[in-house]
Amino acid sequence: MNQSIRFGPAGSPDSFGEKGLKSMLDMPGFLGELGLDAFEYQCGHGVRISEKSAAQLGEKAKENGVRLSLHAPYYISMSSTDEEKRLGSLRYILDSARAAHHMGADRIVVHTGSCGKISREEALALAMDTMKLALAALDEANLSHIHICPEVMCKTGQLGTLEEVLALCGLDERLIPCVDFGHLNARTFGGLKEYEDFTRVLDAIRDALGAERAKDFHIHFSRIEYSQKGGEKRHLTFEDREFGPDHELLLRALHERGATPTVICESAGTQDVDAICMRDFYRAL
Repeated sequence: MNQSIRFGPAGSPDSFGEKGLKSMLDMPGFLGELGLDAFEYQCGHGVRISEKSAAQLGEKAKENGVRLSLHAPYYISMSSTDEEKRLGSLRYILDSARAAHHMGADRIVVHTGSCGKISREEALALAMDTMKLALAALDEANLSHIHICPEVMCKTGQLGTLEEVLALCGLDERLIPCVDFGHLNARTFGGLKEYEDFTRVLDAIRDALGAERAKDFHIHFSRIEYSQKGGEKRHLTFEDREFGPDHELLLRALHERGATPTVICESAGTQDVDAICMRDFYRAL
């Protein structure tokens, strides 16, 4: 588990390409120069990194003090009523876990699916069953050290309220909640406004999973424009102030609780700059 809070980007920020860098193998050195110590490798459209490249990325990350995580394919659907789709999701989870293992990462972020035409309760029951199967599959593949991180989602029709994610994580201590505060703010139509709104989230994690697990969880953060119909329209940057949430309120709450999560910034193109902004604000507390 983490011993200190870490900050870093998801995927490649604009400045990475502007420096003439193209290979992901250059990312750890790029982040090391910026003083960032986390990176989330993106496999949203499929796990396509080879074992060799994953191992090379892991070595460079270790050299630069960067902790890696991996985002699993977006099309995972743990709550689908289609048995074939649910079993297919197990393959995607295993592929993601193998890639994470080869690069020395210990956690994969997973979308749990949508409710579709069934009730939220039925969707959650299906997702919990799929999660149990996924944990068993990891055990069988000698990948039980890889943590699955179900993510809080942004659209109201998606499975992934904070409460649903915490219910999933209650199945096994190896499961780590990925709390996307931008998503949570969007799906509650701007519900994260005050300091107390953030402390209530941290209290909910503690009450559901215990004090120790509430310290070392996984965070996605960005300002997100949302619609009044419910859901994300687009990711923004910290310079865009019309939509929240406010990173300073979150960081104050984390500091007060002594929490040490991995904080992954998902700003639109400025995820490195905004991750530095969060790091510097936190260090000044």
